[in-house]
Amino acid sequence: MLLKLISCNVFQREACLCLADSPHVIDPEFTELGEHSRSAGLRTLLQERIDAAEAGTKTYDAILLLFGLCGNATIGLHTRQTRLVIPRAHDCCTILLGSRRTFQEHFQDNPSTPFGSAGYMERGDYFLRTSDDGDPKVTIGDAYQQLVEKFGAEDAQFIWDQMHPPGQAGQDKAVFIDVPETAHLGYRDKFHEKAAAAGKQVVDLPGNLHLIRNLLHGHWDPAEFLVLSPGQQAAGVYDWDQIIKAKPT
Repeated sequence: MLLKLISCNVFQREACLCLADSPHVIDPEFTELGEHSRSAGLRTLLQERIDAAEAGTKTYDAILLLFGLCGNATIGLHTRQTRLVIPRAHDCCTILLGSRRTFQEHFQDNPSTPFGSAGYMERGDYFLRTSDDGDPKVTIGDAYQQLVEKFGAEDAQFIWDQMHPPGQAGQDKAVFIDVPETAHLGYRDKFHEKAAAAGKQVVDLPGNLHLIRNLLHGHWDPAEFLVLSPGQQAAGVYDWDQIIKAKPT
């Protein structure tokens, strides 16, 4: 297959590793990590990149997005003539851990726990992901969005503050996702140093390339990936299982 990959550069090292042994021909492009600062802006950028890929001289069998929901940045994305493949992931943490089940196991009780990875260490001006949309008042995009849709923005903020008071367990913790294939770069030790200076206790979790490799190898299990056909767009489900679904454009 001839595939187009549009990925955040927080995955650049991991994606390039999987690109090298993919059986498919893949044209990659990477967006800057800082584009996450506002989810609406990232959504616009991604749709522009998708449109440009379809308007080019090549006819792709599918366009691959290496993004999660990312504060709703992928909601509403669509194509005109090409399949669009998106991981069923809340954010990049799920993708780096290799499965949403692993994400749920470690983050369900404290979904706002900040985390980092090699990509965060070398691609951003910060070493921790603390917010999906750049707003320090909102520390997790998907759970917060459910409250907004159910109760409205003002009441959602009040409920969130009550659920996540200062000093709550997990707020003094930082998670480092250590992908074995990039562990030799030494970012784990640098992360520990920065976290200690910020007064945070570090928990190391092993990363896994399972989702990235399956995306780039064309193994799009419906349980792990949403495959949109032309005429469909991505819609949020905001659960721990389906996460996103297709709906008509």
